[in-house]
Amino acid sequence: MPHFATPALEATVTATLRAAGCVFAEDEARLLIAAARDPREVAAMARRRAAGLPLEHVLGWAEFAGLRVAVDPGVFVPRRRTEFLVGRALAASAGPRPVVLDLCCGSGAVGAALAAALGGSELHAADVDPAAVRCARRNLAPYDGRVYEGDLFEPLPAGLRGRVGILAANVPYVPTDSIALLPSEARDHEAVTALDGGPDGLEVLRRVAAQAPRWLAPGGTVLFETSERQAPVAARIVGDAGLLPAVAADEDLGATVVTGTRPRA
Repeated sequence: MPHFATPALEATVTATLRAAGCVFAEDEARLLIAAARDPREVAAMARRRAAGLPLEHVLGWAEFAGLRVAVDPGVFVPRRRTEFLVGRALAASAGPRPVVLDLCCGSGAVGAALAAALGGSELHAADVDPAAVRCARRNLAPYDGRVYEGDLFEPLPAGLRGRVGILAANVPYVPTDSIALLPSEARDHEAVTALDGGPDGLEVLRRVAAQAPRWLAPGGTVLFETSERQAPVAARIVGDAGLLPAVAADEDLGATVVTGTRPRA
């Protein structure tokens, strides 16, 4: 903790956050104090958090899969449940230095986590949001990751076709009519393009699944996070695209992942 941290300061910040409805006010107060340069900055950060800004946007980072990932204002905050997708991707990987594609990458948290765990990969990522692309480029630079700006596969180099071993597609999957029901932290402070999955939440997943076979290597796998309710339909979409579908879930994380593997023959 910084030299200016005192029990009185921590108590004041905790009270401010608790009054604003922050469930983990004490923990958040400690994080804000540790991140600030002086008491004035602590107060400013506490005000932003109390006003509803996501903690990760106030701090400028999020913890994900054991990494500290930079998260700029407006950029989708990586969820802990998505660590399950990372685990499933690692389980599906085969061979040394796989080609990894983090599609709808947001901050690049999934790509960074995969690259860190694999210890060596050819890493690519893409997002349609310019703010996310800028953020992902910083997060993926240590892994020599290349980040492209554009709609899904559109900006990717043609040389990637048929070579991708792990295609992590954390696409938006909230139904349009449900956006208004999301917590204000997401609804008001994250790009709608990172949340809105169309009428049934599966519109973007359909587009990715339709094109994935052209980009996957034989035996390569595409992975989607969905809700438990959406998973059966998502698995059918993946199967109709010519991929071998599977569904896995983690009750502790509240996570559901649908995968599709390109047949080797």
